[in-house]
Amino acid sequence: MTPDEFNTLAASVSNTGRWGADDQRGTLNLIDADSIRRGLAAVRQAMPIPLSIPLDLEGPQDGTGIPGRINPVRTMLGINTSTGAHPAAAAYSDDIIVMPTQAATHWDALSHVSWKGRMYNNIPADSITARGATRLGIDTLGPIVTRGVLLDVARHRGLDRLPGGTEVTGAMLEACAHDQGVVMHPGDVVLVRTGHIQLFHERDIHGYHTPTPGLGVDSAVFFREAGTAAVATDTIAFEKLPSEVPEVVLPVHVLFLVEMGMPQGQNFDLEELAAASAGDGHYDFLFEGTPLAITDSTGGAMNPIALR
Repeated sequence: MTPDEFNTLAASVSNTGRWGADDQRGTLNLIDADSIRRGLAAVRQAMPIPLSIPLDLEGPQDGTGIPGRINPVRTMLGINTSTGAHPAAAAYSDDIIVMPTQAATHWDALSHVSWKGRMYNNIPADSITARGATRLGIDTLGPIVTRGVLLDVARHRGLDRLPGGTEVTGAMLEACAHDQGVVMHPGDVVLVRTGHIQLFHERDIHGYHTPTPGLGVDSAVFFREAGTAAVATDTIAFEKLPSEVPEVVLPVHVLFLVEMGMPQGQNFDLEELAAASAGDGHYDFLFEGTPLAITDSTGGAMNPIALR
């Protein structure tokens, strides 16, 4: 795709001004009472499935990706520290953690990426200061509870995992939804499985980083037309790497975060959910994925759950 073609695509999916000049939630505005009720109706077995990877030193942020990103470092502040001199005094243990807010399983806030000096809804990029994201911080997103949908693209294509560098197109997503019998609704959170997280579980961190399968630029049109509230994948990059539009470097980030105002999630572990969904043929569920409300942060770690 040429830069001019990309500019045309970006304009076609833009949500600038759609929910007012002061909006900071983007496509999460599509979550309403009806989408939450659809999520509740998708709970058939009352079976919660975790979708996150652990927050620890064995995570994927080993410093070889974005400079400065590290895996969470946790240390003890106190170990059975007595609260007083009396033998009956209680004792406490405390610990502390240092980590990037994009560590492990997380949402990218709408402030995470800017393009041509602006962020979502034409908010100036210089709204990011030493204080952090003075606008579009992760704390502006609020609760994320709605119907969730799994699009198991790898299984749909007869593979355990997609090869690195595979572009997940809008046509592939549409075919996968049709094959699974999934009807998309406005306000859905969509989880796209590539199987790439298997490399992380196998401790092949270098292979997990790049090349990665991921969403292609035309997937933005698919999600825009479906009224999707947010999208997450089981990769570290979210989009296909190497990039389809080298001049932009992260074109799908630009389309989702800057143009559509759509939060995007990375490092979701979808293996257990995929097995359960394939087992009974149900690919929808109640999704809960509210990020930590870290004031002025460009990202938010979380522990998302699919309740089937």
